[in-house]
Amino acid sequence: MSSKILVVDDDISFCVMVKTFLEKKGFTVHNVFSAKEAEGILENETFDVVLTDIRLPDKDGIELLQLIKAKSFPTQVILMTGYTEIKTAVNAIKMGAFDYVGKPINPDEILHTINQSLKKKASPIIEETIDAEAKTSTKTKTSSQNNTFPFVKGISDHSNQLHDYIELVAPTNMSVLIIGDSGTGKEYIAHSIHVQSKRNDKPFIAVDCGAIPKELASSEFFGHLKGSFTGAFNDKTGHFEAANGGTLFLDEVGNLSYEVQIQLLRALQERKIKPVGSNNEIGVDIRVIAATNEDLQEAVKKGDFREDLYHRLNEFSIKAPRLSERKNDILIFANHFLEMANHDLEKEVQGFSQPVTDLFLTYDWPGNLREMKNIIKRSVLLTKGDMVLKEVLPQEMFDTPYQEKTESEFQLYSSKDEEKAILDALERARFNKTKAAQLLGIDRKTLYNKIKLYNIEL
Repeated sequence: MSSKILVVDDDISFCVMVKTFLEKKGFTVHNVFSAKEAEGILENETFDVVLTDIRLPDKDGIELLQLIKAKSFPTQVILMTGYTEIKTAVNAIKMGAFDYVGKPINPDEILHTINQSLKKKASPIIEETIDAEAKTSTKTKTSSQNNTFPFVKGISDHSNQLHDYIELVAPTNMSVLIIGDSGTGKEYIAHSIHVQSKRNDKPFIAVDCGAIPKELASSEFFGHLKGSFTGAFNDKTGHFEAANGGTLFLDEVGNLSYEVQIQLLRALQERKIKPVGSNNEIGVDIRVIAATNEDLQEAVKKGDFREDLYHRLNEFSIKAPRLSERKNDILIFANHFLEMANHDLEKEVQGFSQPVTDLFLTYDWPGNLREMKNIIKRSVLLTKGDMVLKEVLPQEMFDTPYQEKTESEFQLYSSKDEEKAILDALERARFNKTKAAQLLGIDRKTLYNKIKLYNIEL
């Protein structure tokens, strides 16, 4: 059975050209020329791939992406974009798009990207320590959704505790705050909670709070009416309304400005929103999951984060463990990312040499799962044989720690030397604060306090 592709673009001649080309390659292709037409056909049909322009006459491609992912998470979305919209396209990938292609479209490039997206859609998901009896006792809908989401369950004590907490809180409507360093898989945890909840057939909308400008926050969260402000050329559905009935995931919630926190708190308390330019309130039924890599309790003490919002979000908290704390899981994740890299790069690397395996088990992984995924993909690209060798790994994995000092030794510096040591460590760690703290032999909280003390600009 041929894969189904939906092409969304208001350029009719372009759509016809793409359809003709892809049908010759064996795909089943359907063309629509507006977001409204796309929404209509998506109500009744499911597509393997949606190829959409970012700029549409009635709605932008980002909103269409959110709708598609809410209705059918496995559907792969590829964005077509002009040069000036590259930043928007990159942000869209964070929201679940597979990739973007630049205009004018190169037929071979779009064909390759479509084939890669189909491989990702079809690639099996590794789930460790789940026996067949447990699988058969799971509700069919929840199980099928879990199988479409790339989440690997490890075998370490940290992993077992993490999944115990997920299973415990998922069936409830409690707000959840996920705390963890960058790259620890906080969004995967949030989505896992969603698919095991009673809302699993409703939308899961992920929002990168750090990417929302303060002046556009009201529009992004609550929507707006056409003409309500300069640049509001069409009505816009906000994140709250898009997530109605389902789950709203607020990633890096600590990045929200104080003014936006007030608006968010009011919406969460009243469960009503008012789009910008509207006089009518809209009731919403959502579950909120938030995530942060910051110490929100410390931010509350400093007055940077509202205490009432913190308690509203933190009805139940989950700590996302660092990869270095999950030693028994490291090779499970490594082999999973190896399989993903082989699919993406069309290679057949069989595994890791023993020296690489030993290094993986002793390396600190300051960038956690995200760092491991990137390193393995790069290594697979560079590997010419069947095994990943140490020679293709990045030099940073072999660097000797900058200073092996205890915190008390670090505090013996004079102020001038201490500031210089911090700057040097930050530069060596490429301004990764977690790694810089490790190089200095202090914890991250101490480093943050020192950065503030010396007014170091990053």
